[in-house]
Amino acid sequence: MPELPEMENYRRLLNQKITGQTITQVQINREKSVNVNPNLFINTVTNQRIVSVNRRGKHLLFHLDNGQVMLLHLMLGGWMYFGTEEDKPNRTIQVRLSFGNHHLYFIGLRLGYLHLYNQQDVDKELSPLGPEPLDPQFTAQAFLKLLGDRRGKIKSKLLDQEFIAGIGNCYSDEICYHARIKTKRNIEEIEENERNQLYQSMKQVLLDALQHGGYMENPLFKGDNLTGGYNNLCLVYDREGENCKRCGSTIIKEMISSRKTFFCPNCQK
Repeated sequence: MPELPEMENYRRLLNQKITGQTITQVQINREKSVNVNPNLFINTVTNQRIVSVNRRGKHLLFHLDNGQVMLLHLMLGGWMYFGTEEDKPNRTIQVRLSFGNHHLYFIGLRLGYLHLYNQQDVDKELSPLGPEPLDPQFTAQAFLKLLGDRRGKIKSKLLDQEFIAGIGNCYSDEICYHARIKTKRNIEEIEENERNQLYQSMKQVLLDALQHGGYMENPLFKGDNLTGGYNNLCLVYDREGENCKRCGSTIIKEMISSRKTFFCPNCQK
């Protein structure tokens, strides 16, 4: 599932590609991918200019010049492609936004969605989300206060979007590995110096992943050499049975609350 670095990478690239462009046509092939009558969606969005593409947690917000917002959550298996009919992927397209001869294809929206809201309603939809981990105002002190005396496993808390927005299965594992903390550690057992390290690791891992285009392998457009660059840089996620690059031990996969987790049993404590 795309997480903060993947969605922020999409946001930056899409702002280069479509901000200021007018939607000339809308095609909806799966009605369940939108939240209103398809004809209403099409009539509201067509001939509108993309003012900006913003991000909140794992969501993208496409702001239109009529004040409406298309709220995207790709969920598991969702991705996007921007290009022409000639170079589009040979995949089922749920929604297509056209900008003349170029199109933004939404692929794999079986669980994901592209919903249409006014600004007030989109603010309400996103109000439960926790702070943005890369926000400069989200300091170490703010993180320590937020963590406070919470209980439960640290991985489960990092996955909680109402705790911190944008971290999912991949980066929770990578952050804990960087901090040398086992994903199944109980929060109440984590000392203050470890909590500080967890904060620093969160910042470093997310920024590094963003710099390398995240771990999602599908390119956003023809010639996109950035998207997915972090996939080969993950140190524990999806690396079961491989040797830890820090200590040489074998990476293990276990389940925590029905979610797979990868860690080094030796150098994560």
